Amino acid sequence: MAEFTYEALDQSGKRVTGVIKTAGEEVICEKLRDMGYYPVDVSAHRKESATQADLFALPVLRIFFHPIKPRHVMTFTRQLATLIDAGLPIMRSLDILRQQVKSAIFKDKIAEMARDVESGSSLSEAMSRHPKVFDPLYVNMVRAGEIGGVLEQVLQRIAEFLEKREALKGKVKSALIYPMVVIFLATLILTFILITIIPKFESIFEQLGGDLPAPTRFLIYLSELVVKRAWIPAAVIGLLIMAYKQMNSRTGGKYLLDHAKLKIPIFGDLFGKIAITRFAATLSTLINAGVPILQALDIVRESSGNEVVARATGRVYQSVKDGETIHQPLSACAVFPPLVIHMVAVGEETGAIEQMLSKVAEAYEREVDDTVAALTSILEPVLVVFLGALVGAIVVALYLPLFSIPSLIGSQ
Repeated sequence: MAEFTYEALDQSGKRVTGVIKTAGEEVICEKLRDMGYYPVDVSAHRKESATQADLFALPVLRIFFHPIKPRHVMTFTRQLATLIDAGLPIMRSLDILRQQVKSAIFKDKIAEMARDVESGSSLSEAMSRHPKVFDPLYVNMVRAGEIGGVLEQVLQRIAEFLEKREALKGKVKSALIYPMVVIFLATLILTFILITIIPKFESIFEQLGGDLPAPTRFLIYLSELVVKRAWIPAAVIGLLIMAYKQMNSRTGGKYLLDHAKLKIPIFGDLFGKIAITRFAATLSTLINAGVPILQALDIVRESSGNEVVARATGRVYQSVKDGETIHQPLSACAVFPPLVIHMVAVGEETGAIEQMLSKVAEAYEREVDDTVAALTSILEPVLVVFLGALVGAIVVALYLPLFSIPSLIGSQ
């Protein structure tokens, strides 16, 4: 007979736990039903005499092998909306979903949320205690759904929004991953040449004597820097990374970095369109869910991901707070083109601001798709030419001294 820990609900919906000896899990479920309990979770009972290594290893393994991914939250949101729409209570819905979730950490979070709801908290309050899983946008939309009595509809809308946001991130990654891979390979090739090939040519040049051309001297200098004084480039790279993180952690520095990103050739236009899409989609979703406009603007400002857009949203917040319009402060931000500003103005005049923002988001999603496709087609030949030029320049720098060998031999 083995020992099992069970967790169940009684006929009044109260949670009960305990340890029972039986031949297997199926027998436990039958016994619990005979006792008038609804089984929620059954697992092998762990002895209290667990070693310190076990106590340490469990949370570490959960962190590294069972992280909470965005797709887990999206699936949870859709399933929760379906269960609530079917008429199941929130407590029962959370218990069902907790059994289906694969992530051990997420399973624990859902269990904590269920306990909070059982103790009298609302679902939005329970979610707000886990900000790394449910951001302010998510929590405020759920709160608006609870107040309006349309929680299942709001959850469906949240799931759709999260799917679109992840799709947008995927498009950005697809645009950046190819050049990053090419640059990484180019760095590996250059490092390999500097460490293994250049020193051999350097010894040949020393035996020949004579003055070396400037490109060859520069290449030899880089080789010596990497081989004999590797700490210098490592220190420079480390300082640059530290400086970037330091700037990015401060509002003023982040603004300068984000402003510079929007000015980068080729990619700046893509980053600008992504910022517009995110701003319009987030604000439209929040307003449509019933979140008050000032609260919605505050959430958009915090979750914009771009300090330039965040400052523009802050000006919009102050303008609306003073009883003025949304579109006027946006015109002061170079990220938003006149077309977007005019569409927002029309939405304000007609009282359909969320619909116009949704149309802006849809239009710029298509713009992002087209821009990513164009970038991919342009960058492939450009980067191939870059790699060829890099290798060609190294070959030329290495063979330039060899052209002077006949003159050196003749002088001897």
